[in-house]
Formats: sequence, C-alpha cells, structure tokens
Amino acid sequence: MSELKTAEQHNAPFVGKSDLHEHTVDFNNYLRRCVFVLIAVLCAVSLMLVASYLPSERFDWPAKVAMILAIACTNAFVVAGFLMHLISEKKMIYTLLAFTAFFFVGLIGLTVWAMQDFPAGTVTH
Repeated sequence: MSELKTAEQHNAPFVGKSDLHEHTVDFNNYLRRCVFVLIAVLCAVSLMLVASYLPSERFDWPAKVAMILAIACTNAFVVAGFLMHLISEKKMIYTLLAFTAFFFVGLIGLTVWAMQDFPAGTVTH
C-alpha cells in the first residue's frame, strides 16, 4: 500500500499544471533559428578562409591570426548562444562562463609572456 502512495506522490507535480509545459515550442520558429545559425556559421567559415588568403604585403601573419580568432569567437558565441540556448540562461551560467573566459585569457597571456623565456643552457637558434 505504501508503494502506491509514494508512486502517486512522486507523480503528483505532474498532475494539473506543470512548469514543464509553460513554454510552448514552435517547431517552425526553432527550425528558422537553426537555419539562420547555419547560415551564420557558413558565413563565418567563409570569412575565415578569406582572411587566411589575404595578401601578405598588406596583412602580416599576426593580423591574419587575430582576424581569424575574432571571427571564430563570434562564431562560437552564435553557436553557443543560440543553439545551446545560453543567451536565455540564468546568472550562474554567465558567472561560470565569465570565470572560464577570465582564466582562458590568463593562460593565453602567460603563454605569450613566457614565449621568449628559454631554460638556461638551451640553444634558441
């Protein structure tokens, strides 16, 4: 008898109005969003390819890498924001993303800072 009561109590939140059914999903709207994200990703990849083939006389290698990284970051934001629904997430997700970005930039900064720091006794050229 107690098993039946716990089963009924376990399913009790789903009786009546549920929080899961508050947001209606419009498939056409979601499909349209996915198509726009696909077009944005294809445009970003095309821009990265164009940036990699820019003439070397006007754009040196670090400038090309900076452009490609900026395009890739924008591409990652579009994919993570719209396909993974991170734009509509709560404050905790944004806090974790901010910490991740902070530490990633710190690691890149440490790498660039130590780029010319060779161990003693090694030959650089």
